[in-house]
Amino acid sequence: MQPTQTLRTLLVVSGLIASGVGAAILLAPHAFHATHGVELAADPSLLSEVRAPGGALLVLGALMTAGAFARPMTLASTTIAAAVYLSYGASRLLALALDGLPAPGLLAATILELALGTACALTLARSARRARAGRPLACSGS
Repeated sequence: MQPTQTLRTLLVVSGLIASGVGAAILLAPHAFHATHGVELAADPSLLSEVRAPGGALLVLGALMTAGAFARPMTLASTTIAAAVYLSYGASRLLALALDGLPAPGLLAATILELALGTACALTLARSARRARAGRPLACSGS
């Protein structure tokens, strides 16, 4: 997959957001969750469960960003970004249906996650169509 400027920008934005959120959850979970009105208890088990996905997001965000600069990683990075953001967005939609409306910031996060995930998924679909047509793999917008 040839990383165009559009795809590079998408991967950098996706990666920086995921890494930033991941770092905040990992290093300052109380403060991060308080921004949306969620108060975490000082329970070590709860904090372990909260920090672990933060670490995963931090690493996955770094992998997304790396794909913007390392061509051999572009396809994997775009796939990771699509999977992470679409799974978060879809999970939030399910939570909305099961639990009701969350804080406005979490609704905004849902929209952003679905938008980034969809953009990455569409990029992957375009690349797959180009490959089937016998054209070089590249993201449109170049």
